[in-house]
Amino acid sequence: MNRTMKIALFGPPGAGKGTQAKYIVEKFNIPQISTGDLLRAQVREGTPLGKMAKEFMDKGALVPNEVVIEMMKERISDGDCSKGFILDGFPRALSQAEALSGIVKLDAVVNIVVDESALVRRITGRRMCKCGGTFHVDFNPPKQTDICDQCGASLYQRDDDKEETVLSRLEVYRSQTEPLVEYYGKEDIVHDFDGNRQIDQISSDILGFLSKLEG
Repeated sequence: MNRTMKIALFGPPGAGKGTQAKYIVEKFNIPQISTGDLLRAQVREGTPLGKMAKEFMDKGALVPNEVVIEMMKERISDGDCSKGFILDGFPRALSQAEALSGIVKLDAVVNIVVDESALVRRITGRRMCKCGGTFHVDFNPPKQTDICDQCGASLYQRDDDKEETVLSRLEVYRSQTEPLVEYYGKEDIVHDFDGNRQIDQISSDILGFLSKLEG
């Protein structure tokens, strides 16, 4: 790799960010960093930042930006980030983006764009089983309606996947992310990818773009 590849991955709930992040990690051998993983690791290890975060988490409160930013600063200074990294789910607010810019300059923002109606269908159609089986009423339906193919138990829909919750999550994403797209757009590093297509088509475009970025 001739240059570092410091990337932020944007996309609404259900856009397939996690799937695309895995492809990027495998091809370019850079770590995927999410604030959720960072928080859990710091709390589990009992670090000073982890103890501070746990106080807020135990109260059901959001962990302050200052704590999250400090965790991020520590994480991207680790050796496995020397060639770059991919941020998944961070930054989520303009204040976080501004704080991040004081630590590191991103090379690109990969923005997966999906029609809202398609997202709602994707998410609300998910069905889960207690055995770990996952299905989708449109794309991967069980052989018998609402019955798990693997163990025969009844399938259920997660609360997070119900339409009212999905629409609320999408509204939050829009209100938080549009300012971020504008913020990074001023640096001319936002690159949109059509997320309404098949997974392999999306990944082919993203990986092709990043290969050129790699130089």
